[in-house]
Amino acid sequence: MPIHQEIQSDIKNKILSNEWNPGARVPTEQELMEIYQCSRMTVNKALSTLVASGMVVRKRRKGTFVAMPRADEPLLAIQDIRAEVLATDSMYSFTLLYRDIRTITDTVEASHIGVPVNAKMLCLDVMHYADNLPFALESRQINLAVVPDVANEEFTDIPPGSWLLNNVPWSEGEHSLRAITADDVLAKQLSVSPGTACISIARRTWLSGELITFVRLIYPGERHRFLVRFGPGPAAGQWAPPKR
Repeated sequence: MPIHQEIQSDIKNKILSNEWNPGARVPTEQELMEIYQCSRMTVNKALSTLVASGMVVRKRRKGTFVAMPRADEPLLAIQDIRAEVLATDSMYSFTLLYRDIRTITDTVEASHIGVPVNAKMLCLDVMHYADNLPFALESRQINLAVVPDVANEEFTDIPPGSWLLNNVPWSEGEHSLRAITADDVLAKQLSVSPGTACISIARRTWLSGELITFVRLIYPGERHRFLVRFGPGPAAGQWAPPKR
């Protein structure tokens, strides 16, 4: 393996294992040159690739740091459901309904999720509540090859989405939003009438081209709205929390 790739791999592993937390300082170029016995050009190439992937950031005259998780982005960004509920002046709680580790052996399913065949995924179902009323149903799969430490997390005090935002940097995300109607099973889960319109958001996030998580969130439509404020020019969208 070329030295610049070895440096990238070592830094990436330290970040994903939480040995280096978000905001932690990465060794200087001089320190990395001494550790790996290589040139400044080689170190710079490794760090530049990590910067481009979103894993680290460079600050002028300060150095290189592990990127902070991005939780505040325009237009249907990756939002913390707990923060969404608290923004409505409601009491937040959650219940872990299901937890299992699965190996994805089906080619079609692996392609749909965006992982290789035989990938190991932590599968979770979570119900989020606002004032003890169902707020959102979350079905999530987390790629253990990218986030191995999550296998040991019990999620007794913090929901999966919040844990990921606090612990795992990401470089790219994708949202897909559609309207659905609640069947009998979903209606019972969300405490709504069968046939109620619901909002379904499917989201994937990646780090350096590798899938971190695939999640589907279902909100009762009658209790929520998504508001986007925008103006002329690119990237003008602004996300606002749903209102009850």
